[in-house]
Amino acid sequence: MRQVSVNSLTMGDVLGKTIFSSLGRILLGKGVKLTPLYIAKLRDMGISILYIEDDRFDDVIVEDVISEEHRREAMEILEKSTRSVRLGKELDGFDLKRIINKIVEEILFKKDILVNMMEMRSLDNQMFAHSVNVCVLSTILGKALLLDREKLETLAIGAILHDIGKVQVDPKLIAKVDLTAEEVETLKTHTTLGFEDLRKRKDLNLVIAHIAFQHHEHMNGTGYPRQLKEGEIHPLAQMVAIADLYDKLTSDHSNVKRIMPHEACEILMGLAGMLYPLEIVRVFMRNIAAYPTGVTVKLNTGEIGVVVDQNLSMPARPIVRVFDESDFGSNVVKEYNMVEKRTIFIQEVLS
Repeated sequence: MRQVSVNSLTMGDVLGKTIFSSLGRILLGKGVKLTPLYIAKLRDMGISILYIEDDRFDDVIVEDVISEEHRREAMEILEKSTRSVRLGKELDGFDLKRIINKIVEEILFKKDILVNMMEMRSLDNQMFAHSVNVCVLSTILGKALLLDREKLETLAIGAILHDIGKVQVDPKLIAKVDLTAEEVETLKTHTTLGFEDLRKRKDLNLVIAHIAFQHHEHMNGTGYPRQLKEGEIHPLAQMVAIADLYDKLTSDHSNVKRIMPHEACEILMGLAGMLYPLEIVRVFMRNIAAYPTGVTVKLNTGEIGVVVDQNLSMPARPIVRVFDESDFGSNVVKEYNMVEKRTIFIQEVLS
């Protein structure tokens, strides 16, 4: 399979990965032939990229870090929890801890992890999909930093609940594009609202409340709500902050166009040592595929190809399969392992 933009879909393309709603309902199943109606529907849902089947890449497998089942279950539990909070009730800590245990277990079980898939998100599930992805990214980072199991679970729960305070903010304000200065300040209160809610929970570690409180703080004191500086911010909150920014950069929001992972990594490196700890950013980036499997790229040789595999030792130097024409001629010319071919590099991402 390979990744394509919704705008470049043609009638008859076959969906390579199932697209789910926030409640786990199948919006479009893997193997569905795309009609003009389906393509228009995908655009309406706000989905900008997806994976399609392609005989020339039938050996290319794009895997998520966690199973579809666990990701879907986490989104369902999070949706149920936020609904409870919105109604003034308590979230179900037992269900939440149960799915977090599954996610942490799955990530710990995998020997080598490289985040290698860009999510297909519809407008209806952005908030829940974002929170689950921040949870997954934070847990991967925590594992790479050799956190023990107890800290990993605390980190994962804090990550999935980092934006819980937004439940108490007007949804129209969250979706609004051009915010006034006053509205920006109102939106910023979600960190304090989340902290106040979570710190009352006797069944949750107090660190979880501080993750919600501090995930927008910066080392140089420019963050909020308390303008904390280096040494004053909890390390787990800093990990969630990095995962939060990366996911926001690489996924569509109502007012922000997604960028590719290699561009997001450049931004993160530019902020390392200023907003976020340099070493934590470095470790995070070692677990991110700068050019995910399935994307179409143009090389400095002028050739067009598709990323078909990754090099764990060098996430920015994947393996690219090149075809004889820019529109993928039927004859495979060659594959470049960019760890071995050091003079060849990706010039542009085309999909």
